[in-house]
Amino acid sequence: MRAARHQPGDPAEPAARRRHLPAQPLICTVTLAELSVGPLVAATEGERSGRQAHLQQAEADFDPLPFDVGAARAFGRVAASLRWVGRKPTARAFDGMIAAVAIANDLALHTCNPDDFAGIEGLRPVPIPHPDSSEGGRSAEPRPSRKPRARRDSNPRTSD
Repeated sequence: MRAARHQPGDPAEPAARRRHLPAQPLICTVTLAELSVGPLVAATEGERSGRQAHLQQAEADFDPLPFDVGAARAFGRVAASLRWVGRKPTARAFDGMIAAVAIANDLALHTCNPDDFAGIEGLRPVPIPHPDSSEGGRSAEPRPSRKPRARRDSNPRTSD
């Protein structure tokens, strides 16, 4: 895992990726919790160091949205949506809580992993290319974690 190389809108950010990113990127406290696991479970010192740098960069760059009472209420609907489509909400607890924060704040969820959020009623996932993918301007290289991002959307929820 690497620290962010470019801020959205940065001319050095590949154009193919830039068009997918929100104008104002946000993360939530659950995302920071998920990122904090990475350094602790890393297989090598190099991987641990990279994951720690990524976590510290996220902590420095964002004022995260909280998992608050509104998100807790939305989480019930998220868990029910996942059960209705045959998925186990406990298996994807972090993703469900991140989705709940996005729903509670009426945000679209920008993610490199849209399949992780499939079937969640009321969520507006927006797929973005992974920073290491060829579409993002770099060669494809697997990364063990993801960092979903949400943005405030001036357009109220629409049915797609």
